[in-house]
Amino acid sequence: MQRVAGALMGALIGDALALGCHWYYDLAELRQECGPWITDYLTPRPGRYHGGLLAGDLSQTGLLLVMLMQSLIHCAGYEEDDFTHRLDTELFPQLDGTPMQGPGGYTNQSIREVWRKRVSEKRPWGACAGDADTTEGAERAIAIAAFFALQPKKMAEAACSNIILTQRDPAIVAMSIAFNAVLSQLISGVSLTPQMGARLMSQVSSGVLPFHQVTQGHLHPPQGAEKIQAGQFSSPDALLTAGYAALAAADPDIIIEPAWKVSLVYGMPCAIYHQLPAAYYLASRFREDYESAVLHAINGGGQNMSRAMLTGALVGAQVGLEGIPHRFITGLRDSQQYLALASEMEQCAV
Repeated sequence: MQRVAGALMGALIGDALALGCHWYYDLAELRQECGPWITDYLTPRPGRYHGGLLAGDLSQTGLLLVMLMQSLIHCAGYEEDDFTHRLDTELFPQLDGTPMQGPGGYTNQSIREVWRKRVSEKRPWGACAGDADTTEGAERAIAIAAFFALQPKKMAEAACSNIILTQRDPAIVAMSIAFNAVLSQLISGVSLTPQMGARLMSQVSSGVLPFHQVTQGHLHPPQGAEKIQAGQFSSPDALLTAGYAALAAADPDIIIEPAWKVSLVYGMPCAIYHQLPAAYYLASRFREDYESAVLHAINGGGQNMSRAMLTGALVGAQVGLEGIPHRFITGLRDSQQYLALASEMEQCAV
């Protein structure tokens, strides 16, 4: 099963599916302009986000994921200098610091902040990250999670190095790395079930994942002195979110119907703490049904692009490339280029 390619193509397709219906916070307006149930790629309406692009195009976030895939393949691993050189020479010359501009038709806050510090203020890399509480770092690092899926410690280190290029809030970084730790587990063949939290906590206990832990197994009271090491995140709670979302999806007494209303339960805005629980819920509830997962992510409105991209990666990893409907692949513009990259990543993944 092509789980690496499934995760990567699943993310890119989720990104592109939301391009034409992105950031509708008024659900009545979304239904009026995009139809009662969005099932395919849409061309953005003039004057809205991503205007001028076509159905099946990627947003800038999707293009950055592709850029990181190219860097990983070129370097046979993660080399920060190579990736930042690509940002300096390929992306930043096309930006002017304003939101409604740049490749993909929109430039997110975290990238705008980095552009301003790097280009306008001439700061060195390592001093350009900002305070955005959004998902760009987590989404970009999907490529790293795919490449190092079988080496969780190396994955966490490389993902952290990449994410802190744009995000500096430790809680946001921790949640972003936790998402990719979950994704790596799914690529390695684990399903998104309520046991996910326990699996990740065992990696904390063994020193594989860099999260500080106070409690003992099964969150029992601590025994003896706690061990504190430099470089650890202060709490492993971000690693538990996926398991609780999966538990909610499996609990017959917890009813979210239709499933797109997960956006109303966890929140429609862009912040990562709204996005991750919704993506985890959908990816657990529809873990064998890529189409249902991403369509419910999209039809929930709001920041549906991040919701669909994150969900698409999680479910794509579980069903593999062969589990993604062919029409989504053929409808994605430049799909053959992305399939070739995903195939190379599948071969290079360690």
